[in-house]
Amino acid sequence: MTPQTIFLQIIGNQVLMGGIAGWFAAQFCKTLLDAILNHRLDISRFWGDGGMPSAHSSTVSCVAVSAGIVFGVGSFPFAICVILAMITMRDAMGVRLETGKQAKLLNEMVRLFSKDNPELPEERLKEFVGHTPAQVLIGCLTGCIMAFVLNLLYV
Repeated sequence: MTPQTIFLQIIGNQVLMGGIAGWFAAQFCKTLLDAILNHRLDISRFWGDGGMPSAHSSTVSCVAVSAGIVFGVGSFPFAICVILAMITMRDAMGVRLETGKQAKLLNEMVRLFSKDNPELPEERLKEFVGHTPAQVLIGCLTGCIMAFVLNLLYV
């Protein structure tokens, strides 16, 4: 199998390209929204976690809808993608959201106590790791829309 054949197969994989398109669309929207709200462009938001919309939700939703389009909603691939999407989105709103809240609290504690103890670490924990239900919902909708848009390119 030649590199050209491998590349064409990857590009031709609508479900894989759906996941990439879903992630890219959410990260682009997140970066743009952050720039509008903060009146400055922070390119690191494109690669960052957390925020509106959820790129995790957009990615897995786009994969699931793309699998439904390609293989049918009664198929095994669609079933697997939907279950994994549900787990991912639930985790983004649950464990990951709580982790972000804990990081915020720990960072504040370190800031307060570091005045008296210079030996405490200066490194801050990442606070943007989870998502609110609204961020997950908008991410899910972004992924679904991207799956249908991408399907127009594969028809």
